Amino acid sequence: MALDYFEVECPEPVGGEYYRRIASDVLQDQNLLRVVDRLHIFIDPGIPLFVAVGTMRKLPPFVTVADFAEVAVREDRAVITLGNEAYLAPLLSVLWERFGRQNVDQPDRFTVVVHGANPELHAIDGMHVSNPSEGVYKDLIYAFLHIAPEGFKVRRQQFVDGKFYFAASEDTLPEDVVDGIVRERFRRMGVTL
Repeated sequence: MALDYFEVECPEPVGGEYYRRIASDVLQDQNLLRVVDRLHIFIDPGIPLFVAVGTMRKLPPFVTVADFAEVAVREDRAVITLGNEAYLAPLLSVLWERFGRQNVDQPDRFTVVVHGANPELHAIDGMHVSNPSEGVYKDLIYAFLHIAPEGFKVRRQQFVDGKFYFAASEDTLPEDVVDGIVRERFRRMGVTL
């Protein structure tokens, strides 16, 4: 999935293109392209300053088993066939907690079997397995730590109502400068604070 808006602003065109590729690769590697909607990166080595501002796509509040698997319930077992193994680990944790480890088998990487004549087997479809918004903020900060220039250890970040910014520098971060750059880059993306 591509970003709806992606701009890298740098006084050095070659450096700007280099950071564009780094940002694209890091966001893809961290699986953040599905959650970031708009992103504007400002880099000026002369100040020195790195600022990234953006918006997030609306995430579903929870992922249920029915979102990524089919469940067939028989008398004394439920066979869960996964269409997407990305949720296998959290699924197993939820099943172990609810049914006990001894009642959950995984014969292969796309199949999980829950044993036992438990009436809750019929409710497995609707079980919450993951909250996509949990950890997204930490993942974004982690990504920007890798995108920002080496040595930019003085940082400030904010994440509110689906909007975020991350600023980093080698020196102090003058609040008025950062606020002005953040506000202007949001305005260029058509977003008001």
